[in-house]
Amino acid sequence: MSAKSTLTLAVCTLLAASAFAQQVTLPLPRLLTVMPMGGRAGTNVEVTITGENTENVSALLFSTPKITAQPVAGAENKFTVSIAADAPVGVYDARVMSRLGVSSARAFSVNKLPEVTRTKSNNTVETAMVLPVGTICNATMTKRSVDFYAFKGVKGKRVAVDCAAAGIDSRLTPVLILADAKGGDLKVNRTGGVIDFTPPADGTYLIKVSDLTYQGGERLFYRLALQEVPGTGPAPRQPQTQTVSAMSWPPAGLAANAKANETEPNNKPAEAQKITLPCDIAGSFFPAADVDSYEFTAKKGEVWWVEVASERLGLNTDPFVLVQQVKKDGGKETLTDVAELYDIAPPMKVTSNGYSYDGPPYDAGSPDVNGKFEVKEDGTYRLQVRDLFGGTRSDANNVYRLIVRQAAPDFSLAAWAVHMTLRNGDRAALSKPMALRAGETRAFEVVVQRRDGFDGEIEITMENLPPGVSAAGLKIAKGKPYGHLILTAAGDAKSGFSLATITGKAMVNGTAVTRPVRLASMEWPVKDAKGEIPSPRLMADIPVSVSDSEQAPLTIAAVENKVFEAKAGETLKIPLKLTWRNEFNGSSIKVKAYGDGFSAIKEFDIPIKAATHEAVIDLAALKIAPGDYTFAFQSLGICKYRYNPAAVPLAEAEQKKAEQLATAAAAEAKKIAATDAEAAKKAAEKQKQAEAAMAAASSRMKAVTTAASPTDTVEILISEPIRVSVKSAAATTASK
Repeated sequence: MSAKSTLTLAVCTLLAASAFAQQVTLPLPRLLTVMPMGGRAGTNVEVTITGENTENVSALLFSTPKITAQPVAGAENKFTVSIAADAPVGVYDARVMSRLGVSSARAFSVNKLPEVTRTKSNNTVETAMVLPVGTICNATMTKRSVDFYAFKGVKGKRVAVDCAAAGIDSRLTPVLILADAKGGDLKVNRTGGVIDFTPPADGTYLIKVSDLTYQGGERLFYRLALQEVPGTGPAPRQPQTQTVSAMSWPPAGLAANAKANETEPNNKPAEAQKITLPCDIAGSFFPAADVDSYEFTAKKGEVWWVEVASERLGLNTDPFVLVQQVKKDGGKETLTDVAELYDIAPPMKVTSNGYSYDGPPYDAGSPDVNGKFEVKEDGTYRLQVRDLFGGTRSDANNVYRLIVRQAAPDFSLAAWAVHMTLRNGDRAALSKPMALRAGETRAFEVVVQRRDGFDGEIEITMENLPPGVSAAGLKIAKGKPYGHLILTAAGDAKSGFSLATITGKAMVNGTAVTRPVRLASMEWPVKDAKGEIPSPRLMADIPVSVSDSEQAPLTIAAVENKVFEAKAGETLKIPLKLTWRNEFNGSSIKVKAYGDGFSAIKEFDIPIKAATHEAVIDLAALKIAPGDYTFAFQSLGICKYRYNPAAVPLAEAEQKKAEQLATAAAAEAKKIAATDAEAAKKAAEKQKQAEAAMAAASSRMKAVTTAASPTDTVEILISEPIRVSVKSAAATTASK
């Protein structure tokens, strides 16, 4: 049984044993909304933020130095955001620093167009908000309603209407309709794309925006762009975040632009575009049902790798490649299929039952293509590229990049925090920032997309960490799809923050190759990935924080910080020390391991509150070859967690002070009630304000007391990394 399977079983067992388990994982700081969600380069924008577990916000940070923020004096959760004039158009990550450290990210867009924010209801034709052409409007979706916008169209002047939502972390599934002045529908887009429209006459036109299921609220935000389109090229799109599938694009060293372009018409066999291999071609799946054909000659024994990028460019496409040998006998043409190339497989298995998705919440596979074909005999060959989704769509924005090359072995990497599978197979997919508590160790899965036959092992390293934080990469073994990264904050670590880097290093054809690791996270927490489709995306950077306002409920570490040595086939004993800081349910925790070679360790129990424990590992049973290893023990437990108990005495003092002020104000009002009518009126008003402040203080006291009450919380428990050197038994015997 794998470590992940055991982790799943352990959670199921824990939750079945405890009917009172109320939350999964310790609370982490999350930035929920930023309104408006972007701004024009060269301007200042006042934004309002909302968050979860984000008290004591000290800063609003961005993934580029071109965007900075300062708190608005006297206004809670408001910041003035300054966007540099030379800030490139794009989507950046916004985060806050709070008591528990750095929060999860929220997208913040930068554009060159003027921007407005909707402030009034616009749910009828009569109340439609006027939107000038060449403007972006920031808004949130009105529940069970349609938002109306009006603009002046000029006959023959083409405009593009683009509603950004999915690509900016919104939960909105937009339905976009362009209508006449009375609200009659002219064009509809229900797939989140662009409406490309050329007004047939001067006049007023309407844009209608709604959610596919008519949901609404602050988490269903959107940016509606209306702009004129010169010429006949593709309609402009707003920038968007990258899905996890984009981790494998582009290949290292690829030029920004293709060396050649597709030339239409090239659909029919007689029109096939003549090319030579290798090639790098930019094309488009346009118009509808487009099939692009390329013809080339090849020699027996050649092996060519074909890669197509389109979905990984952020497009809703599904490329397919067919390679055929072409033989001609007089006027007759015979085609023989050589290869059919489909999707890039996910590194981690995404389903186990064949009929519904029940895999991990992160899918690093792609509908794009990366496969090979072998030439069996000299001759002429034809390669066809098509979009399996493109039968009825006619969108010039659906572009692709076609690369045919000889093998160039390489790899690309992405990492995300380990998640849990709960009872009944439910999956808790949470947005997990790298915000560590003092004494905490956290595990990250690091997946690899292997390119062109590369199957070597990969060493993972992490650098530029805050003081008191360390990282150990558990290598990805030869031919394996993933490994782990272990991040540890010392028990005495002080609050800190840094932008870290994660890299993977491997030997490729005798040369050391280093590649960056992209960090991924959920856009929104998903309690059950079977009931809600998770939406993970790649992050722009890798912020890491440590907070000393709380400590981890349990720290597991080796008694000695050293390399443990053993001979292959022996029994290895590792003394462990355990620091328990919270109460735990049950009598013991069940322990397994992460790490190449050690993930098959037989599960063992550690008694609750045991200060020490000896882990006994049978190296013979594990069949571990001689070498140096790093691994970590992993478990789960239900602890009694109290959220921010330090806030209780502060709230209590605030409440007492408010009560004293209210009592004093009441006494003062009573004292002067009969002496001076004007003074009595002012005193009564002061008393009213003091009583309102007392009520607010009492409400806050109740809230923080409730939050600080012990709550059963399921937490993933990871040990500090353990290093082992396994020696050859034969070599050791010979040396004697």
